[in-house]
Amino acid sequence: MNLAAAVQVAPNSTQQAVAYPSLFLLVVIGALVPVVPTGALVSSAAVVALHQATPSLSLLVVFGVAALAAFLGDITLYWLGRRGMRSKNGSRWLAAIRDRAPEERLAQAQAKLDDHGVMVLVLSRLVPAGRIPVMLACLMAKMPLRQFARGDVPACLAWAVTYQLIGILGGSLFKEPWEGVALAVALTVLISTAPTVWRKVRRAPA
Repeated sequence: MNLAAAVQVAPNSTQQAVAYPSLFLLVVIGALVPVVPTGALVSSAAVVALHQATPSLSLLVVFGVAALAAFLGDITLYWLGRRGMRSKNGSRWLAAIRDRAPEERLAQAQAKLDDHGVMVLVLSRLVPAGRIPVMLACLMAKMPLRQFARGDVPACLAWAVTYQLIGILGGSLFKEPWEGVALAVALTVLISTAPTVWRKVRRAPA
């Protein structure tokens, strides 16, 4: 390897050594505290991975890191929610879950859970603001942690694939990574806000 190649590889290796743990940590935090835009993080990471020297490997690592982090975050939050359900005084985690699950969305989630079982977790991960109401419905149904985990695995895999594809789309349209990141973030924000805006438009008086 010549000097020029070594200089090029070193920064990439350093960036990846920092970026992957950061992505993992942020996605876990986003699963526990549903205010971090984890979808945008995964899409942005996919854009950056697409411009690496070995994009296929980088994208595979991003996918694995994002899916694992989302799963661990979900399982941890569900475990904390179960502890809150068993406690007489509840818990701040259970209160946070309840606060983010409006009655209407919770009723819909409970109906879908009755009809489709744990597979509704897959859709809940893909529908904006759908994860928390379904998780609360599972808690209220006293679903065992192991059963929740079985449904959450394909949900996290599907979620990681979806947002990575958004990033790949954004990254493939531009030569500069920052342009692809900007487009990916815009797309994820649009996807996450569109259902809320549509519901408000439908409820607005004619």
